Amino acid sequence: METGSITEDYPHEIDEQLTGFDSSVNSMKTMIEKLISMPRNEPLQKLDPLDQAKLDLMSAYTLNSLFWMYLVTQGVNPREHGIKQELERIRTYMNRVKEITDKKKAARLDRGAASRFVRNALYDPEDKDSRKPKVSKKKTDEKSDPPQSKRTKTN
Repeated sequence: METGSITEDYPHEIDEQLTGFDSSVNSMKTMIEKLISMPRNEPLQKLDPLDQAKLDLMSAYTLNSLFWMYLVTQGVNPREHGIKQELERIRTYMNRVKEITDKKKAARLDRGAASRFVRNALYDPEDKDSRKPKVSKKKTDEKSDPPQSKRTKTN
């Protein structure tokens, strides 16, 4: 066969899809090579335990998904293979991590603030007088009189 002519065993309609698939596989290959070349402990030391778990789960799910695709390309039905149970197991752990993350983000109840809201929502103007210490009428009369001048008038 000549090197210039290539016999193709697939329909020309899927040529664009295969080209896209090839470029995706090549970009994934370069990303995996970068990830493998880096020491595993380096990126993990910068993460908290929850993010470490997310990274591990994402890596496991990605690898199992790639194996799923490999089985499909080999003509094996992955739904009848053990990989399906493995992917389901990883999904359950991913959901558990998501629940933990959601609990962290959930609003906390500030009991003091809640009681102030309720108290102010139920405010009664007549109650206001009962909260303040009552001052006798005699003291209020003294306070209302204007202060007398200490200067004496000179004529």
